[in-house]
Amino acid sequence: MLPITLDKKDRLLLSLLQKDCTLSLQVLAETVCLTTTPCWKRLKRLDDEGYIRARVALLNSDKLGLDLTAFVFIKTHQHSSDGFDQFVSTIQIMPEVMGFYRMAGEYDYLLRVQVADMKSYDRFYKNLLHSVPTLLDVTSSFAMEEIKYTTSLPVRL
Repeated sequence: MLPITLDKKDRLLLSLLQKDCTLSLQVLAETVCLTTTPCWKRLKRLDDEGYIRARVALLNSDKLGLDLTAFVFIKTHQHSSDGFDQFVSTIQIMPEVMGFYRMAGEYDYLLRVQVADMKSYDRFYKNLLHSVPTLLDVTSSFAMEEIKYTTSLPVRL
């Protein structure tokens, strides 16, 4: 299926939804100057085309006692396809890992990890080393303060 071209109404709908996915169809339709049926059809099309990955609630890490954010830089000496697949599978099931990136540059991978405290991080770290024996180097940096956090993509209107 060919990708659709997004018009201004599509982009506005996406922008509104990523800020508050609980907005009613009526409110969304009124905001983009449509009636509910054409608005619903647009939303369905955007969903079907994969523009909308998920509709979720973003939780407050501080309220949940998950106060420590760690950025974990990883070098590995295992670069085979099998080694990569095993590494990815292992990391993907670790609930503390909020982001997982393959990098260019000095390190092979970057993890963003959210835990309660340093003791919790140490448990995560030891589990990581035990679960992935092919790691060559693991370096961690800890966030002292979160200056900006958003899940909203910069949708051009």
